[in-house]
Amino acid sequence: MQCSVAAASVPGRLSGAARLPTTWGKTSTTPPTPALGGASMDEQKESLQKIVTTLALKNEEIQNFICCLKQSLQNLEANSTRVQEDLESEFSSLHAVLDELKEGMVTRIKQERASRTYELQNQLSACTKALESSEELLELANQTLCSNETDGFTQAAKDIKDSVTMAPAFRLSLKAKASDSMSHLMVDFTQERQMLQAIKFLPVPATPEIQVSECQVCDNSVTVVWTLPEPDSKIDHFDLEYRRTNHEGPPRAREDYPWMVMEGVKETEYTLTGLRFDTRYMTFRVKACNKAVAGEFSEPVTLETHAFVFKLDAGSSHQNLKVEDLSVEWDSSGGKVPVQDIRKDKNRTSSPMHSPARTAMMSPKRAPSARVGRDRFTAESYTVLADTMIDAGQQYWEVRFDKESKTFAAGIALRSLGRFDQLGKTSASWCVHLNNWLQQSLTAKHNNKARTLDCPIPDRIGIYCNYDEGTLSFYNARTKTLMHTFRTKFQQPVIPAFMVWNGSFSVQTGLQVPSIVQCGQKRNSNTSSSNASLT
Repeated sequence: MQCSVAAASVPGRLSGAARLPTTWGKTSTTPPTPALGGASMDEQKESLQKIVTTLALKNEEIQNFICCLKQSLQNLEANSTRVQEDLESEFSSLHAVLDELKEGMVTRIKQERASRTYELQNQLSACTKALESSEELLELANQTLCSNETDGFTQAAKDIKDSVTMAPAFRLSLKAKASDSMSHLMVDFTQERQMLQAIKFLPVPATPEIQVSECQVCDNSVTVVWTLPEPDSKIDHFDLEYRRTNHEGPPRAREDYPWMVMEGVKETEYTLTGLRFDTRYMTFRVKACNKAVAGEFSEPVTLETHAFVFKLDAGSSHQNLKVEDLSVEWDSSGGKVPVQDIRKDKNRTSSPMHSPARTAMMSPKRAPSARVGRDRFTAESYTVLADTMIDAGQQYWEVRFDKESKTFAAGIALRSLGRFDQLGKTSASWCVHLNNWLQQSLTAKHNNKARTLDCPIPDRIGIYCNYDEGTLSFYNARTKTLMHTFRTKFQQPVIPAFMVWNGSFSVQTGLQVPSIVQCGQKRNSNTSSSNASLT
């Protein structure tokens, strides 16, 4: 249950019977208590009823606020328990790391002590044996010197001399093979101790700021760049949110489009690609997140994403074309109801709600006709127009078509195009035309003149119209290779136009003029070209 008042709006305590406050809180919107004296019974009852209503509303507000306080206490208890458990878990992990590190270091000391003990004990044992042998030899030599017997003295002296020469004592190294110093295994935890003492709760990350001057909008992609007030090594990632809007400026409380979220952005910029700019603007905001908490969202920034958006006008199309928003399919039945379906309908209750005309009129996919007061295309003009005119600026759209279509054409036309007129056969239309009869060919047509295009037939065509400069160009939409350019002077608004027979196509709108197309148009604006307009 949401609270409807703040704590400051709660009046003084009510005890016993309902007692009227003499002064209302600053946030209260209730009027002062009406006076009862000097009025009729009905007026007094009416005033008392207002008082009762006021008290009931205030009591309900207080009850709601009490519920909020109780819920806050429960949340506080749960959140405190959770963060305490997380803290204990982190310290346990830290203790585990220290214990593991300590165990490894103690093992290293034990191994070093064992190795040196082995070396020194072996050397001690060898020296002890050599000393014992040397003492025995020394005693024998002294006894020989003290002897007065001349017989055998020479031999005894010689034997002692030989024994001394071979004695182990003269082959010993009197330098210890291992040092008794263990200072190389000492540690200094001063720096680590300072780091541990510096451990504290993670701060809430600072709010980023989107740098509008560095953001870029081109080729139906948006690059958003932001900075932080100061470096923060604790930040783990950023969350970027955006939504479409037709309003410039900060987001409004009630928007038709939801926020879209891009989580886990590691850098301070992000590029959204493959967008369809079906609104005039896009609003962006970003927040920084560390391991524990997210900061506040940045101030929203609105970037203009203007592009040419239209739908196909089903009200203008030929009866044999099945039109649905941005796609068209050839329908050989021409919208006629088969005889068997008519027989089935005879058993139904005759009602205008079930008539084909009524159903067509009520279809939500039918846009208002751009050809007001005119009949739809007929005869061999299998044409459909867009529902949006071009009267200024540069526009771009693409059309994907079935290359097996018997006939297909795409381009622009004046609104005055006749209902029997075919695209490219009058002065009111310009197009590229696919002929798939005896031999497949692609031509540029205007005013019943055609020029064969010496280029591969793509499955998707990009159409660029610069109304102010009188330029209409056709591109291979995949490679952005120029196929043909018409140069003229538009005397009145034009409108995207399409024609198909025994085939299908779909249109992609909401596209900006590609950068490579704009660059190519600038290079060719002052030069002649083999793709000159037909005259």
